[in-house]
Amino acid sequence: MQHLKQKVIAYYRQQVQDKEDAFRDMIAALTEDAANDAKGSAGDKHETALSMMHLEQEKLNAKLGEILSQKAVLSKLDADAVHKKVASGSLVKANGMYLFVSLALPKITVEGITVIALSPQSPLGAKLLGMEAGGSFEINGTKYIVEDIA
Repeated sequence: MQHLKQKVIAYYRQQVQDKEDAFRDMIAALTEDAANDAKGSAGDKHETALSMMHLEQEKLNAKLGEILSQKAVLSKLDADAVHKKVASGSLVKANGMYLFVSLALPKITVEGITVIALSPQSPLGAKLLGMEAGGSFEINGTKYIVEDIA
């Protein structure tokens, strides 16, 4: 299970890095478009176009900020750490599901195993924190049993 955890962390780090690269490329392209547009245009249409580009750039910068904070959280996780109790960075097997306690990120499949990433602040994440293998809890009428922790 430790090997799977290492692959999960590497996969999520790469996924976040790819998103960062894509947003940086989009921001650079918008900046270049704005610079080129400024050279050859004048008037109201030009001002409107520049305003629209500026708004789009602000949105992209906000999303880039989110991605950078995700990257910061992922960079602090120790892929080699072995947890006896569930903590941030733990890969947990519960009810046959693999749950990665870190951030709310998209579900992934690694080595044919589906992994759901969830925030420690989510209802399920909050219940998992501090649990040991063999521990159980209930959410919305569903009983969860922690089978393994890495």
